[in-house]
Amino acid sequence: MGTPASSTNPRSWSTYRNATESVAGVGLGFVLNGDGIACLDLDHALTADGSPKPWAAEILRQAGDTYTEVSPSGEGLHVFGYADVRQGRRIRREGGYAVEVYGDGRYIAMTGQRFQGAPTTLADISALVGQLTA
Repeated sequence: MGTPASSTNPRSWSTYRNATESVAGVGLGFVLNGDGIACLDLDHALTADGSPKPWAAEILRQAGDTYTEVSPSGEGLHVFGYADVRQGRRIRREGGYAVEVYGDGRYIAMTGQRFQGAPTTLADISALVGQLTA
C-alpha cells in the first residue's frame, strides 16, 4: 500500500479493503492475472440515455447473469466472468462495435457502478469469449 499497483508485479497488489483506503495511483482496479477471470471491455457501448447499443445488448444477453459495470468513461461496460483467455484481443466491426477481451496481464480500472442491477457474482462466459474470438 502507498504505491500504485503494477499489472505484472504481484507484490504490488493489495486486498480490496487496502486498495479502497489507498490514495496511490489513479483509482481502484482489478488485475487480470491468468487465473480464469476474464473481462470484456465494451467501448462506446452505451447510448446518451445510458442504454446499451444493440451490439452491446446482444453481448450482455449472451453473457448472462455476471458482474457488469459501467466503465470509467461512462460510455462503456466491463463484463467480468470466468473464461480462459491467454491472449488479449481487440475486436472492431462496423457500426461502432468495439470489444476488447482480456484475461492476463491487464489492469482494469473499476468504478463499482453495477450496470442495470447486475449481480456481484461471476458466470462462465467461455462460450461467449470463444464466439467473439473465433
